[in-house]
Amino acid sequence: MAEQKPIRIVCGLGNPGERYALTRHNAGFATVDTLAERHGVRYWKSQAGCLSATVRIDGREVTLAKPQGFMNTSGGPLSKLVRELRVRPEEILVVHDEVDLPAGEIRYKFGGGLNAHNGLRSIKAKLGTADFARVRVGIGRPPGKMSVADWALRQLKGTFAEEFDVTCAQAADVVESLL
Repeated sequence: MAEQKPIRIVCGLGNPGERYALTRHNAGFATVDTLAERHGVRYWKSQAGCLSATVRIDGREVTLAKPQGFMNTSGGPLSKLVRELRVRPEEILVVHDEVDLPAGEIRYKFGGGLNAHNGLRSIKAKLGTADFARVRVGIGRPPGKMSVADWALRQLKGTFAEEFDVTCAQAADVVESLL
């Protein structure tokens, strides 16, 4: 396994469009949006199939990225951005939702398994490696017999939306501490 390098791209995973904006599956986008807001991003540019913005965090230049294909095809746009910016996989931090973590729990890991996450599978397939860092944002398992897809893609309202915002802000704190 490769060794992690200083992070140059923070890539949030999600699905584009208003329909998915406030869903658990968009935890990666929401975390990157929080980072962008904190660091004064006023403009996102379309670059290599991603929305991207460059920020300085603790004196280091970092590209924030949100692939604009659907979650399951995130690897295509991210790999194009990686080639364009000449970044190695070990310099990427991917922020994503994780059903195998309780809601609100946030964990970091480098490399390893993909936990059946189709966005991560797509990234591994396009980069040719799983040697990239991840911040996993716990969304928990669905109640009863609800499908994971319905749980992850359900619009959040009220207390659920507020708790989600707090969790994504905490995930942004974790990203900042890693940088």
